[in-house]
Order: sequence, then C-alpha cells, then structure tokens
Amino acid sequence: MKIALSTSVIQRGRSGVGQYVLALVRALLPAAAQHEFTLYVLEQDLPLFAFAAGRMRLEAVSERHRPPVRNIRWHQSVLPRLLRRTGADVLHVPSYRRMLWPRPCALVATIHDLAPFHLAGKYDWSRMFYGRVIARQLARRQDHIAAVSPSTARDVESFFGISRSRITVVPNGVDHDRFRPGSAVSARAAVCPGLKDSRFFLYVARLEHPAKNHARLLEAFNRFKSASGSDWRLVLAGGDWHGAEAIHALIRASPFARDISALGFVPAADLPDWYRAADALVFPSLYEGFGLPPIEAMACGCPVLSSPRGALEETIGDAAGRLDPDNAAQIQAQLTRIAADGAWRERLRRAGLERARAFDWRTSAATMLDLYTRAAARAVARGPRVRVAAEPKADTDGSSARPYLENPRQT
Repeated sequence: MKIALSTSVIQRGRSGVGQYVLALVRALLPAAAQHEFTLYVLEQDLPLFAFAAGRMRLEAVSERHRPPVRNIRWHQSVLPRLLRRTGADVLHVPSYRRMLWPRPCALVATIHDLAPFHLAGKYDWSRMFYGRVIARQLARRQDHIAAVSPSTARDVESFFGISRSRITVVPNGVDHDRFRPGSAVSARAAVCPGLKDSRFFLYVARLEHPAKNHARLLEAFNRFKSASGSDWRLVLAGGDWHGAEAIHALIRASPFARDISALGFVPAADLPDWYRAADALVFPSLYEGFGLPPIEAMACGCPVLSSPRGALEETIGDAAGRLDPDNAAQIQAQLTRIAADGAWRERLRRAGLERARAFDWRTSAATMLDLYTRAAARAVARGPRVRVAAEPKADTDGSSARPYLENPRQT
C-alpha cells in the first residue's frame, strides 16, 4: 500500500500536534518494510524527520508554503496532483486544519479536538470560523476520521454530523523507551541544576491564554505561597502562544515572581528529565482533546494533579488528583495537599505508572495501519480513480514537492 502523510502542521515540532506526528512516524517505521510511505515535509522541518530517511520517502515542500493560508492552498491544489501522479492509495492529514476537499485517493484525517465548539476565546475569529464551518464540510469528505479520544469521537459525531462507523478512536501513545522512571537527582543535574535544592510544581503546556488556564494557576500558586510559607516553586514549560503576554504580565506582578520560572519551549529530548525532576505535574487546562503531558509525566513516575475537562477525565482515569479549573481556591488546596502529603504523592506516583502502561505508540500505529486499509477499501468502493505512474514534475510556480536527499536546501 502506498501511504502519504502531510506533516506541515507540526509547527517546527513545537506543538502537541507536532509531537504526535513525530511519534506516530517513529512507530510506523517497522511497517515501512511492507508499505511505501511518503512524507511531505516543509524544507526547514526536514531535519526533524532524519530518523525516517532511507526507510520512508521524504518530499521537501518549499518554505513559501508554510504560512497558513498558502499552506491550505497548497493542500487543496498542489498536493492532490502529486498524489495522483505517484499513485498514492491513502493520504493521512494529522489535523482538521489541512483536510482535503479533492479526493485523489483515500483520505484519512486525525482530529485531536474540536476546541472551537467548547472555548469561545480559543482562537481569533478566522480560525474559529474555519474550525466551526469549513472544517465541518471538509471532514465529511474524508473516508475515515481518527479521533484521539472517545470524547473527541463523540464531538466529531455530534458537531460534524459524521457517522460513528467512519470514526475510529486511536489514542495517543507514550514512548516508554524515553518516558520512564529515573533518578530525580540525575534529572535535575541534567536539565535544571539551578533548582537542584528546590521542590517544584511543573506545568507543561504552551503559554496560551485563556485556554491553558495559566492565570488561575498563578492565582492559586500565589495563594498557596501566602498561606503556607512553602518554599515550593512553579515551573512553566512551553513556548509563547496566543495571549502569552498576559501570562508574562501576571508572573511579573506576582509577589512570588522569583519562585516562578517560565522556561519557554522545552526540547523533546529534555522533557522526560523535567518530568523526573518535578515533584508534581499540575495540569489545570480548561479543555483538552486528549492531554498527553499528564500521561507522559505518569510514565516517568511524576505524581499528577489534573483538570478533568474535555477528554482529560478519560485520559487520567483514577490515577491523578483532580483540579477544578474554574476554582483557584480548590487548586490552591490541592497544591497544599500534594506538597505536604508525601504518602499521597507516592500513591499518585504508583497509580500513574500503572495508568501510563495503557498507552503505547506501537498500539496506536497498528490501529492506524488498519484504518488506512479500511479507508483505501472505502475509496475503491467509491469508484475508479486515475493513476499517473510518472514522478511529479516541477510545477510552473515551483510549488511541487521534491525528494530530500542530504541537503534540505538542495535546489
């Protein structure tokens, strides 16, 4: 089977979707012995996929197609021609933002969440319109939808009006070779030597206001510090996003600003050590379609406090302490309890390790491969399509993809 995967939504690997795509591709590598994979990758993202070179075909896409509007246009006009010419059997688009309207082959899309239907201020008006209106129509053109959680699957069925028979739940996984328990002392020496003598809460999420709820967490942390006199600190790991300036302003205004660290984006290679180094992960998000950081933290033996909003309740099960994301006083109480109660931290640590075992990228990849097969069969049932055996030639606008060899700037 010829399987194509569009990767242009990974935001240079600095987003949840980016980590999803990279992890899924790694898990699919063994299948490259039986299937032909082609990854369409923006030029500057090619080094992120170097691990797949030689086993999967990497097609470089010009950087001028990175801006969102141009990238959407590339997906709707150029990519279908490339897929027809190469005879692809199925295309997987890992985000509803780039789903295709043309049907050059079987179409599969991953939907991570339908946040525009849940959070009024999540995006600007144009992205909200795209998520609520345009994406609904595009989703109906797909042969199959992969939803990362049962909660997201219900949303796709309800808000997009897609039959449950065309939706498969394919949960996110954990790379247990990377995310595993280890020495907190070694982890701190590796990534945060300046905190080696400090206890701290960790929140892993991009600095996005108000959706990630940093403001209420900061309020709760200020209350916790005032009431307890504790020396615990708060570490925020995540790059700036929409509304980040509001979060930075709240940090500066905090009477405990010296005990709050905003790290910016944390490289994927360092993330397991940050989980091992932390005394607890706090995750007070207002809405998630899955919620990967709590599970990654659990796999590393880090106790977790989490909101149950969206799909988070399904993800964390009974293995995390609960946070009411609308109630700063309740968040404060949970911070106080986990800081003071070592026995509770140990119970959460053990429960989290057990919970994390239920999530594995290898299982997710196997389910996705089965989904590709079913989608291809559905496309065949729709009717014949034209295949062009020749390799794609450069379009007159220079926008076609080209093979990646050694140098991503090769032409």
